[in-house]
Amino acid sequence: MQSNIPDSTPTLEAKLLLSHLLQKDQSYLYAWPEKQLKAAQWSIYQQLIQRRISNEPIAYITGQREFWSLTFRVTPATLIPRPETEQLVELSLHYLHNKTECHILDLGTGSGAIAAAIASERPHWCITATDDSDQALVIAKENFQNLKLNNITRYLGNWYDALPAGSQFDIIISNPPYITHSDPHLQQGDLTCEPLSALASGLDGLDDIRQIIKQAPQHLKQQGRLILEHGYEQGRAVRRLLAEAGLQQVKTHQDLSGLDRISEGIWNLDEA
Repeated sequence: MQSNIPDSTPTLEAKLLLSHLLQKDQSYLYAWPEKQLKAAQWSIYQQLIQRRISNEPIAYITGQREFWSLTFRVTPATLIPRPETEQLVELSLHYLHNKTECHILDLGTGSGAIAAAIASERPHWCITATDDSDQALVIAKENFQNLKLNNITRYLGNWYDALPAGSQFDIIISNPPYITHSDPHLQQGDLTCEPLSALASGLDGLDDIRQIIKQAPQHLKQQGRLILEHGYEQGRAVRRLLAEAGLQQVKTHQDLSGLDRISEGIWNLDEA
């Protein structure tokens, strides 16, 4: 169980799988490098390695992924949470930092990562999480329970159709599908294992984003804010859609690589 070689990505992934097998953190591997796996353990470890060689995502093999320093259960029924999506959480907390009572909507919650991250930071806020996959909502419910979060309500349905009539929110937040159906990346790497419905959205990748933006004014409170993650080449198109829907102070935020990643707008700002 030697651990004295530099961490390339394959080496790091091998250590993650070994930690998963042993149910130990990686510090254990460094502390006990001389330990040997038993024959049964070695056989299982080889199976885990083979699954990864076959492009099965590490998160699906181990059944979990960290997001916002919280551990979430993930399955092939849910999108794997990405670090860049944490910016959605950061923006929500920033804009409403002085609010004691808020209503937040997480459209297409998947594993529940965004909703749970916000709920963990603001236990007095009311968080609503929707998804059109009952399997995803089962996983989200399990994650909310494991994290002991009691301020999240779940609804099954397609985007706003899942909501009770008259529902309105201070912030609507979403990481919707935004890849084009013809994008070759869908046939590469981890994406081949993730649910297509959570990744791709029409010929230009904007079908779901159009629907979310078009119906947002009906569900935003006065000065409510819509915040959407999108592809790095879609910033201009999403800003145009936000403006056409009547949202104001439309802008785009870049990720840590300097790429367009999140766009937003405010509803009824002038009527405040």
